[in-house]
Parts: sequence; structure tokens; C-alpha cells
Amino acid sequence: MQLYTYFRSSASYRVRIALNLKGLSYESVPVHLLKHGGEQLSPDYRKLNPEALVPALVDDGMVLTQSMAIIEYLEETHPAPPLLPATPIDRAYVRAIAQAIACDIHPINNLRVLRYLVRELKVSEDDKNAWYRHWCQLGLAAIEATLARDPRVGKFCFGDTPMLADCLLVPQLFNAQRLNCDLSQMPTIMRINAACLQLDAFLNAAPDQQPDAE
Repeated sequence: MQLYTYFRSSASYRVRIALNLKGLSYESVPVHLLKHGGEQLSPDYRKLNPEALVPALVDDGMVLTQSMAIIEYLEETHPAPPLLPATPIDRAYVRAIAQAIACDIHPINNLRVLRYLVRELKVSEDDKNAWYRHWCQLGLAAIEATLARDPRVGKFCFGDTPMLADCLLVPQLFNAQRLNCDLSQMPTIMRINAACLQLDAFLNAAPDQQPDAE
């Protein structure tokens, strides 16, 4: 498998964690989102992924895009160890946490959105960062409230085994901390993040461990 990735892309980070948790080997193919006007916008990369986004996973000659779809594909093709629980109600719970990040927090804080705010709408750098922190903190606060009250939470978002929700939570927290979000009122999230970062699958997927890290 080949993973087209950028070291600081949280969507790519999710997939790297999932691949590591499942013990799957892959070749990392860096796509720099800033150099040369953004390598994801090049004609060659657009042939691979017309969305001009990372990650993209090539497996057996087939190209998969969108991090959630890629992780679900890995779950279906390599079911052990599982990233989703056994029952439909528990799978829905884990997916809801993951989608709160992938569908609500991440899209409005993605690089191309932040660039549009600055380049087209002439938003200042400070206001752009305030935008990021507002939506990130709002979304994470809701996840904190969900996790803090649910008895299914253990060492990780679901029980004592890392699953899909953890694959998304850790990269989002990495970005939140990098942008100086206030996480002081989110003890459950921070505890789960710390537990994840004790595992090689998460540590080896971290941005500073990637071949294109800067």
C-alpha cells in the first residue's frame, strides 16, 4: 500500500494511526501542502485524487480517498484488530465521536478554508486563528461532555482498546494544541489523549516521526 500524506495533515495522521493499529505496512509518499503552491494541486496529483486533498491510499492499484472511507475500508479488509465495537449501538457511538471531528470540526478549519479566509476575505492572521480556536474548542467541548458522562468510556474513547474515535481524536488535539486552543476544561479528552500517546501505533504516526517532517 502507498499512502499519499502530509506530515501535519490531521486527516493523514488518522489513517497512519489506523494502519499502525492494524499492523499494516505501507509506503509513505509525501505531498507537501505548502511548497510549490501546494503539491496537492499539481496535475499529476489531481490525476490520482481529483479532490486535491490528502490522504489518498493506493491498494492493489485502486485509489481510495477521504480518511473516514479509507479507515472503514481497512476495517472491512483487515478486521483484526477491530477499530469498531461488536454491537450496532456501540459502533454508532464510536462513529458519532469520530464524525463529530471529521464532519463538524475539521472541515471548517482545514487548510484551504483558512487560506480562503486570509487570501480572499482578507481576514487577519489573528482573526483566522481566533476562527480556528472558536470552532475547535466548541466541537471538542461537546465531545468532552459526551465522553465524560458515558459509562462505555474506559482508558480510551470506548473501553480499554483504541478504536476509530481515538484515531481521530489524537490528531485533532495535536492541531488544537498547536493553535493554542484552551483545553483546560477537557480532562477526559486529555486523559484519553495521554493514554493513546503511550502506544507505538500513535507515536509512530505522529507528525514529527514522518519522513517529510519539518
